[in-house]
Amino acid sequence: MPLSQPLTQFLASVHPYDRLPETALTDLAGVCTEREVPTGDTIYALGSAPENLFIIVAGEVDVTDETGAQISILGSRNSFGERALLRGGTNQRKAVATADSVLIAVPKAVFYALIEAHPPVAKFFDRRRTARREGVDLGTMRVEQLMTRRPFTCAPDMAIRTAAEHMRARNISSVCVGETESCHGIVTQTDMIEKVIVGGTDPQAPLSEIMTAEPLTLDSHALVTDVLHLMVEGGIGHVPIIDEGRLVGIVTQTDLTRAQAMSSADIVGRVAQAATVEEMARATGEIPKLLVQLVETGNRHEVVTRLITDIADTVTRRLLTLAEEKLGPAPVPYLWLACGSQGRQEQTGVSDQDNCLILSDDVTDAQMSYFADLAKFVSGGLDHCGYFYCPGDMMATNPRWCQPVRIWREYFEGWIAKPNPEAQMLASVMFDLRPIGGDESLYESLQASTLKAASANSIFTAHMIANSLKHKPPLGLLRGLATIRSGAHRNTLDLKHNGVVPVVDLARVYSLEGQLRPANTRARLEAAVSAGGLSSTGGADLLDAYDLIATMRLEHQAAQIKAGGAPDNHLNPSDLSDFERSHLRDAFVVVKTMQSAVGSGKGALG
Repeated sequence: MPLSQPLTQFLASVHPYDRLPETALTDLAGVCTEREVPTGDTIYALGSAPENLFIIVAGEVDVTDETGAQISILGSRNSFGERALLRGGTNQRKAVATADSVLIAVPKAVFYALIEAHPPVAKFFDRRRTARREGVDLGTMRVEQLMTRRPFTCAPDMAIRTAAEHMRARNISSVCVGETESCHGIVTQTDMIEKVIVGGTDPQAPLSEIMTAEPLTLDSHALVTDVLHLMVEGGIGHVPIIDEGRLVGIVTQTDLTRAQAMSSADIVGRVAQAATVEEMARATGEIPKLLVQLVETGNRHEVVTRLITDIADTVTRRLLTLAEEKLGPAPVPYLWLACGSQGRQEQTGVSDQDNCLILSDDVTDAQMSYFADLAKFVSGGLDHCGYFYCPGDMMATNPRWCQPVRIWREYFEGWIAKPNPEAQMLASVMFDLRPIGGDESLYESLQASTLKAASANSIFTAHMIANSLKHKPPLGLLRGLATIRSGAHRNTLDLKHNGVVPVVDLARVYSLEGQLRPANTRARLEAAVSAGGLSSTGGADLLDAYDLIATMRLEHQAAQIKAGGAPDNHLNPSDLSDFERSHLRDAFVVVKTMQSAVGSGKGALG
């Protein structure tokens, strides 16, 4: 079953070799060898020394890990064997032909030379997710990244007073005059002052009497520098954004100022000084824009989620302060803790709230009503600020999760002693606890004793390992990605439950086994490597895989926000390039491999 076309022609049709210059492609074809492998033959064995990169011309290859678990079935145009070549050491997988196959073998020295000399090849085989850009200067940003979408519009015959009331209610400085998707004019606060208050125009007159007709506009593909120049030259502070005759947004001087000063610190400062929940909600309403900016400027995913979580922490602490101002000082010491994504400092653009209260053992039954009121105030405020109520009621408003230390100690002891399915689920949530506000000493001894008891109970850790394997990476048998088959998210990948969560669960297992205190997933993996619970090579692979999946998730959410939609975790793989799909699938393969290792008791996979 020989190659049916010249080797150079075949390689030119396979990524990333299609990016090689013609001379390099010809040279590559001259040093490769063609191999025919019958069904059932081993291409390379577990523990063997890697000698070649392989490219499949025809046939099918089954790759398994050291536990015998199937990693993938590869077909025509797939490359494999690069992992052992890049990491050094021996093959940690076994490759067997499951059909008569034709392979191209690229000697390892040639493979290394390709990576060294040709960036497209190096990029393809670099499974780490690097920042796409070093930074984005405000002046070179496109207007679509900055504008306020779907600006408020008023009909030309609306009374000036009515329009002013709308502006005050929405806290906006201008209204576009026209139909929903048209803009025939604009009225600003300055117009209201100069033409109504000072100029004497009747407030009951129609807006058309004071509007600036046919205002200066730009389209969404213009640069922010274009807005700046237009504002300076025209002496204006508001620029409607029009695409093909349709009003799609507006940019104001305030938008420019906020963009220049936009940072998590800016939002944190506004939250910390807020006198009301409504003020906090206005500040947190800018988190989607912040997420887009942080992603666009190339920040690492763990930086983005940490900064966004810092805002949630500040909101929570400010709400606790406001609650005490309203209810009076707490009768006994307490500690508010977050779990879930906030507890792990991994919040994205989609977050509900998961929290609880630990109270001093001195609390009396009569004093419990105070903490019920405090929990109601804080959780209600979080909901108003966009951190929606937990569908599973894992909140301090649930009396079960508002208890003194002794009860919490009984909870953890019970979950560890009898790890039934509910106990596994609750332990998975509550082992991600992180103090937010209050007396942290209430948790310190509880955490230490709980970790010690959990790691010493082999039955409990076995159940937690089994629980960590329930979320599977979305891998199809035939070299593809397994998308959701039905429902509202049909044909998409759930980058949360099938992407990030499997790694989160693995990291929690390593944390329990090693009695490690971090709650953050990346910090747990790094601590597990340092403590020897996870090998350096296995840890590096898992960290790279996690980085890629988490980054793609954030990029997906940022793109949705930029398009004017609500962010979610459901990515359509058809929106990715072949290159991106290949790397994403490789990341899922790494996660599956590590799940297999943990499930077989070989968590420190080499």
